[in-house]
Amino acid sequence: MTELSLAVGLLLRRLRAETNPDGLSWSQTAALARLEKSGPMTTADLARAEAVKPQSMGATLAELEREGFVERHRHPSDGRQVLFALTADGIEARRKRGAAKQKWLMEAMTRLDPKEQEALMEAAALIKRLGESG
Repeated sequence: MTELSLAVGLLLRRLRAETNPDGLSWSQTAALARLEKSGPMTTADLARAEAVKPQSMGATLAELEREGFVERHRHPSDGRQVLFALTADGIEARRKRGAAKQKWLMEAMTRLDPKEQEALMEAAALIKRLGESG
């Protein structure tokens, strides 16, 4: 069990380090990914979804807004609330990060022999199932 946990953690850290073309922090990357997946959200909703304090998410969104990756919109039904949404630059940052991940992973996998590549793909399906189980 410990080996699996260590291996997954190592791979995740390596992917983050190798594929961060914009130099975004983990919390910034997570916020952009959540907005891409879920659409515009309030600071509080984003904080809940990412299991962080609203103040922390507010700071993250402020930096992303300064960088031009997110923008504010009026809430359609509650004028007191603000929704944050990805800008074109935010969408491009997500696209570049995804492309960099795919490129790095494909290059890394070419260093494995065909049997190892096959075993890794089989393991990926199992790891995905574990991740999706509640």
